[in-house]
Amino acid sequence: MKKTIPISIFPLLFLFLNHVQSQPNTIGPNCTANQSTNSCQTYVFYRAMPPSFLDLANISDLFSVSRVMISNPSNISTPTSPLLPEQSLFVPIRCSCNTINSSITLSYAGLNYTIRSGDTFYHVSTQNFQNLTTYQSVEVVNPTFEPTRLNIGDVIVFPIFCRCPNATHIQNRVNYFISYVFQQSDTLSAIASRFGSTEQSIVQINGNNINPLDTIFVPVSRLPNITQTVVEFPRPPEVTDRKSVVIGLGTGLGICGLALILVCGVWYYREGLMKKRGREFRDEEKKKMGKGFLKGEEVNLMADVSGCLDKYKVYGIDELRNATDGFDDKWVIQGSVYKGCINGEWFAIKKMKWNAYEELKILQKVNHGNLVRLEGFCIDPEEANCYLVYEYVENGSLYSRLHENKTEKLSWKTRLKIAIDVANGLQYIHEHTRPRVVHKDIKSSNILLDSNMRAKIANFGLAKSGCNAITMHIVGTQGYIAPEYLADGVISTKMDVFSFGVVLLELVSGREVVDEEGKVLWVNIGGILDGKEERKLKKLRDWMDECLVNESSAIESAMNVMVVAVACLSGDPAKRPSMVEIVYALSKSDDLFFDVSLDGLSPRQVLAR
Repeated sequence: MKKTIPISIFPLLFLFLNHVQSQPNTIGPNCTANQSTNSCQTYVFYRAMPPSFLDLANISDLFSVSRVMISNPSNISTPTSPLLPEQSLFVPIRCSCNTINSSITLSYAGLNYTIRSGDTFYHVSTQNFQNLTTYQSVEVVNPTFEPTRLNIGDVIVFPIFCRCPNATHIQNRVNYFISYVFQQSDTLSAIASRFGSTEQSIVQINGNNINPLDTIFVPVSRLPNITQTVVEFPRPPEVTDRKSVVIGLGTGLGICGLALILVCGVWYYREGLMKKRGREFRDEEKKKMGKGFLKGEEVNLMADVSGCLDKYKVYGIDELRNATDGFDDKWVIQGSVYKGCINGEWFAIKKMKWNAYEELKILQKVNHGNLVRLEGFCIDPEEANCYLVYEYVENGSLYSRLHENKTEKLSWKTRLKIAIDVANGLQYIHEHTRPRVVHKDIKSSNILLDSNMRAKIANFGLAKSGCNAITMHIVGTQGYIAPEYLADGVISTKMDVFSFGVVLLELVSGREVVDEEGKVLWVNIGGILDGKEERKLKKLRDWMDECLVNESSAIESAMNVMVVAVACLSGDPAKRPSMVEIVYALSKSDDLFFDVSLDGLSPRQVLAR
């Protein structure tokens, strides 16, 4: 028997089909991979939100930029000040056209995010990134990860939706497309007015079917000025009765004078009593200790490092003196670091003043094969010194092997392994510590080589726990310091990336970072990669360490390392690769190539097919 469909359901069916056809693209904006403008710097509109994103430090960490890079376009005068809920911000991102597979090409800025407890693609997309991407797009961009089987520490690329203007847009004075998440209460006319755009131009780019929580792109010729709310504290009421002021002041002074006399009397009595008890206490301590007494500074430091006592061995000062023949100069390794033998085992003993707490605090939370291991420490109350006892690394520093040892030259294979070891150590402190650790002093003399010529990062004396801070106290070594840190005091993981790029130049060239004429190695290095392939290879042969030129396959591998190095040395921290990308590129250099854009070298990892 033939069934009939009631006429009443046709309107519903029509509405359903129309709804399906009008669904927005959930995986992001399409783009053409060979278009003239393949990448650009643009901005997203972001709102400060409790509980985690009410300060620029956390927001800049999320977007892998510095606080200054957000505060300047957002018209915030003090980058370290707390933010108000819903405070408007412009965050810079690097937008590019990315080929996902043969049928999908998306325009987005790929931001690395390390998965934490409770994170899901949906939660991070909607809460942390405030719907500037979608969980569907995250799944497409990260095909090797299962959304239901994420592990803490997994690094996921979150594609932040964006667009770059083409030549026609630029001719029409459209220089930016600001990524903006359409809110329930928004209207196109209000958005156009807010950003200095027009409703018609927004519709031309985004179409008419705009729904709440869609990411739209607002075309503007320049970044609009954000008017930030200034919180003013109420002034105290003015007192107009001068006579009452004089009377009140006189009464107050009289009471204060009487109280001062009483306090002074009590203080003198207390001091006398404390001196008497102090003499008795010191005499008692002398009897117990047999030599001197504990200083107040030692007590304070022991309290500071009490959390380390169960993790590290506490050495006695006599043990260390015996190990180094009384800290004889013949046992000096470098600076204030001595080689010493304790119970038949060699250690590196670092002599410091009372500022060891910060280094201890950082070292106790890191544990990696490419970081020099801390074995224990010692506090000397007599001379107010602290000693850190490290594992002894047999083959000395990379600096000495490259620049001082003229007989045993490192092969290219060994140099590449050293580069990968250092990159792995930096990736660990940047990605797997919370808060992130910035070493701040990466250089060849702080890279030590063990008996197997594997590299370990040493000297965390300048390290900073937590990044995207700003300091006025600039420290470091000439030739290795990142420009943004030298100019503005910006501390971020990208300053370590810059220094690592300089170390790569040392490994390839065998040259010192600053020559006898005071010229810095990295300043004019980009020219080596200019020109056609033959010309680049010739310039590289002329520039690289002469002992490597005759090694088979060294030239091609060195060229890949040079491209990584130049990317690390970009003047814009946002354009520098992360250590995750660097480790991958160095480890798989034969399977990768790097694109060079007009805006500088930005590594794009593309698997060779």
